[in-house]
Amino acid sequence: MRTKTFMVVGVLVALLIAGVVSFYASSSPDGLEYVAEKTGFSDTADESATEDGPMAGYSAKGVDDPRLSGGIAGITGALVVLVLAGGIAMLVRRSGAERGDAGQRHRAPETTSQQQGSLRRPSARRRPAQQRGAEQQPGSGG
Repeated sequence: MRTKTFMVVGVLVALLIAGVVSFYASSSPDGLEYVAEKTGFSDTADESATEDGPMAGYSAKGVDDPRLSGGIAGITGALVVLVLAGGIAMLVRRSGAERGDAGQRHRAPETTSQQQGSLRRPSARRRPAQQRGAEQQPGSGG
């Protein structure tokens, strides 16, 4: 599979999962909220600065259907993460291109055929079958 096809399929699968699975997210409080409620300091928490934002509460504002609202919020969140990660990857790749090592893989230097021959495992020298047979005595176990 080509890289571009792989990337497109990966993005589509991520968006599908974000849109569908987000509806099934737990409505229970997360770990920090649970501990705050158990220890009694949840009342002291300040309101979030993004509480009135378009995706506050893991749902899209202005959408009445909770399933659709959660799906839109999930897809939007996944897109934001994918765009940010892709942008960072492009910046890192460009900075490598400016240094002159973009697209190069770190490989061992090429070896010549003479060097390759000396790197091979030495093979056992073959003796003629008659000599091998003469050295082995019947009943010697070897």
